[in-house]
Amino acid sequence: MLIKGTNLSIGYNSKVVSSNINFEIDEGDVVCIVGENGAGKSTLLKTILGILKPIQGEFEYSPSLNVKRFGYLPQTNESQNDFPATVREIVISGRINAGSRKLFFSKEDKRIALENMKLLDILDLKDRAFSTLSGGQRQRVLIARALCATDDILFLDEPLTGLDPKIIKEFYQIVEQLHKEDITIVMISHDLDESVNLATKILFIGEENYFMSKDEFVNSPLGKKFLSFGGRQ
Repeated sequence: MLIKGTNLSIGYNSKVVSSNINFEIDEGDVVCIVGENGAGKSTLLKTILGILKPIQGEFEYSPSLNVKRFGYLPQTNESQNDFPATVREIVISGRINAGSRKLFFSKEDKRIALENMKLLDILDLKDRAFSTLSGGQRQRVLIARALCATDDILFLDEPLTGLDPKIIKEFYQIVEQLHKEDITIVMISHDLDESVNLATKILFIGEENYFMSKDEFVNSPLGKKFLSFGGRQ
């Protein structure tokens, strides 16, 4: 067990968005968070990450898990695409999230950034300005940055928003590759067919909340109904 949530109520400023949430994330899982629009999926992710505090309930973290070293790719927007930095600078900046507080990055920081650029096949872009990249290249850079912050677990909040079908296909190939590298992945996605297919577990957030294996979800009345409507209820 890496992370366990028990009887959680989540929201903002004491206003509950969703309650009675229970789940358990194990090492090597690909957990897909799905549900109705506005149900609280992103709020839950931010609560797991510690950005928000749970209104009720509790989390249990594995002693082997460094909660300060979660890799996180938040929702992006167009304004971020003009960020004035090179690929190398953006990727290595993920080491700040990993606890580096030095004025300069260490050799170890640089080594890890290099490894993740190689893993995401963007090493040849290291000196390119982020603003000159294609949508798919930018996504790879941001995932490499998130990986620089973690050895354990990667959180992705709707990483496919605004991307074309070719880039989306490449993204799922990346997720498969990361899973083979023993990275645990927790992901919110509206591209249900592909994301559910890759998942090992599903956390459904709605009027009622459910946590089950991928096979249990796909074969359940809830899963069949939800998937048949493309995630819209």
